[in-house]
Amino acid sequence: MPRISSKNQVTLPVDVLARVGLKAGDDIRIEEDADDRVVITRVDADPRSAIGVFDGLYPPDYLNDLRSGERA
Repeated sequence: MPRISSKNQVTLPVDVLARVGLKAGDDIRIEEDADDRVVITRVDADPRSAIGVFDGLYPPDYLNDLRSGERA
């Protein structure tokens, strides 16, 4: 039976993780539920979180300059 450590950590049983398809590195959400339960849910990556990740990588109008060269 898993216990909560002094650092508030819990080791989840490998067989349970395998049955639900969770693996190391997966993002999860932990919430309380009614009846004093804790629910662990996989969080799928939100593609919107990648918006702007390449901002500043190229100078302003770089893509427009490339496109104008194609039309010439």
